[in-house]
Amino acid sequence: MNKLIIALVGASIMAIGGCASTEQMAVAPTAPALSAEAQTALTQAQADVASAKKQNALWTSAESDLKAAEAAAKTADSATVIQKSKKASDEAMLGIAQLKLPSTDQFK
Repeated sequence: MNKLIIALVGASIMAIGGCASTEQMAVAPTAPALSAEAQTALTQAQADVASAKKQNALWTSAESDLKAAEAAAKTADSATVIQKSKKASDEAMLGIAQLKLPSTDQFK
């Protein structure tokens, strides 16, 4: 009989302890997420900067704008990600286009 009482008391303590821990788990905060447009812009900027880097046409401003966009993505600041990603893509494309211009060595 004593073993039965001890077992019931132990089971009730475990049940109460289990209920208390589920309340704490239910309060977990959700992480903010980027908008789909921001994610697309960031992916495009990363590809454009990689392409310019591969062709040795990367402007340093494009690289710094991409880093700023990636930092903003970590905080889920979609507006900044879109702005900095667009600027990085534009500058990467300008760097690639600059390769097609005549060299300044011709004018010496």
